[in-house]
Amino acid sequence: MVKKLLPIQTGLTGKVTVPGDKSISHRAIIFGALSKGRTTITHFLDGEDCLRTIHAFEALGVTIRQEGQQVIIDSQGADNFIEPTQPIYLGNSGTTARLLLGVLAGLPFHIALYGDESLTRRPMDRVVQPLKQMGAQIDGRENSKYLPISVRGGALQSIAFIPPVKSAQVKSAVLLAGLFGNGNTTVIESTKTRDHTENMIKAFSGNISVQDNSISVPSNQQLIGTTIAVPGDISSAAFFLVAAAMVPNSKVTIEDVGLNPTRTGVIDVLQQMGASIEVVEERYIGGEAVGSITISSSTLHGIEISGEVIPRMIDEIPIVALLATQATGTTIIRDAEELRYKETDRIQTIIDTLTKLGATVEATTDGMIISGESTLSGAQVEAFGDHRIGMMIAVASLITEKEVTLVDPECINISYPTFFEDLTQLITS
Repeated sequence: MVKKLLPIQTGLTGKVTVPGDKSISHRAIIFGALSKGRTTITHFLDGEDCLRTIHAFEALGVTIRQEGQQVIIDSQGADNFIEPTQPIYLGNSGTTARLLLGVLAGLPFHIALYGDESLTRRPMDRVVQPLKQMGAQIDGRENSKYLPISVRGGALQSIAFIPPVKSAQVKSAVLLAGLFGNGNTTVIESTKTRDHTENMIKAFSGNISVQDNSISVPSNQQLIGTTIAVPGDISSAAFFLVAAAMVPNSKVTIEDVGLNPTRTGVIDVLQQMGASIEVVEERYIGGEAVGSITISSSTLHGIEISGEVIPRMIDEIPIVALLATQATGTTIIRDAEELRYKETDRIQTIIDTLTKLGATVEATTDGMIISGESTLSGAQVEAFGDHRIGMMIAVASLITEKEVTLVDPECINISYPTFFEDLTQLITS
């Protein structure tokens, strides 16, 4: 399938509410299933990846009812899970795969996991290795580096673990397994990553200790069902933030978006590049900061993006790279090697895509160098099954000289099923 995208003649204006946060939606399902009692989730992301997490826990015998953006989970906790009779299919969801491994490591079952072609290429050993240290029996291709993977769990030992990569998924998998251990499990991060798992444990009446970059959970906890209101996903909001910043005569407000400090690196970067951006109506819902962001067309300049900000905006780098093509001077992105292990090798995919559209971008081992200001031309470009690349291309088409043909636009449904409708609303409002 292809979608024809035309440059626009006017600016973007109006207000929009983006879908629920993908990371929080996944975790709300997981903790709701692990908890005793009823959990109600509102503003759930009804996207393909999060539905994989629902289906995985349904396979474990959990009763889950979904009506659009509302999900109701009735569970008696992990002690009442059942062993699935069939392997669990995870589609393209790396989050489901890695976090689910942390849960399955503690269950006295034999369970097999498999995914689509893209997920089958994504590394799982970063999660598998610490889980094996805890006592889980895990087997898969290339010494359990890739799916399909089978798990024989149960009888875990608690550990202290220093992740070799800056990954909230690795941290979360170990903490989830720690709930099934025999004492305190501790994860010590070199750089703080998104802390939705820590917040979620507290929201479900669990015990967790956070001291600087050291996080510990005791085993044998009884989590209690609760109500979770999922904030808007700042990773989805970032596409409209960048669009408004670079398209002349634009002013856009994104309402009720998550402002967790471990996720707001994109706001910091936009401000450093000179964007006119304001955050208002800040408040807390279920331990997560929420507010509205207003951004207007801005004169932008290149900067260096590296260090501690990278884990706080890792999913937003594709759209920030596009923005850098419209900024004066050079933008350098470093310390982003983790992008090579996403749905695609995102470093190479970003470079190939932007180059095809007329930008000047050079690859480095852990990032890229982007020269601005570039005039972008039209072309036929492919999303390669990567939702964030697909949305980056769609935003780029707003300012290209000619039509852009996007191949595989349906991959955007993974995180933002109504993306094109919301973008059209901002163009026509």
